[in-house]
Amino acid sequence: MWIYEKRLQFPVNIKETNAQLAQAIISQYGGPDGEMGASMRYLSQRYAMPDNKVKAILTDIGTEELGHLEIVATIIYQLTCRLSIEEIKASGFDKYYIDHTLGIWPQAAGGIPFNACEFQSKGDPITDLFEDMAAEQKARSTYDNILRLCKDYPDVYEPIKFLREREIAHFQRFGESLGIVRDKMDTKNFYAFNSAFDTSAPCVEKCGK
Repeated sequence: MWIYEKRLQFPVNIKETNAQLAQAIISQYGGPDGEMGASMRYLSQRYAMPDNKVKAILTDIGTEELGHLEIVATIIYQLTCRLSIEEIKASGFDKYYIDHTLGIWPQAAGGIPFNACEFQSKGDPITDLFEDMAAEQKARSTYDNILRLCKDYPDVYEPIKFLREREIAHFQRFGESLGIVRDKMDTKNFYAFNSAFDTSAPCVEKCGK
């Protein structure tokens, strides 16, 4: 796991803005398209994958997402750890402060707590890999939004830009994984049944040839 220890340098005279930025970035910690959901999604889905190479890709990316979770948490902590009560109240960070002080807790930018219902592990390789590709695109879009808000913070902008680049790479890897799974199935029928479950179903005999 990547331990992100870089000490970020922020303008000392706009700490209220630091807190507001942290409230946006926290969505990639525990929001609907964040790194917590991504790591749990891929490390859960890996078990139903019919191909060891695809299983390894999910394992690798899921583990990498845990490192990204740590990067996002570090950024949020460094943006907020020196806030005064006055700055907390002025920035709108007071509601978060009441429940968590300045600890790191998974929630979306709008304050909604992380919920495991935000990701699926369906046990169907085709279904799961399409979800994974969509998840990476949604995370990329979220990072695009964050980058628009932090252009004046180069020490925030650069790691966020790196995380966005990884979403694109992951999308490509999951596309390759989908191709691997399809190549090992009857290409006419990969939507007709769940290849990880319906190994002896009547539809396999009728539609699988």
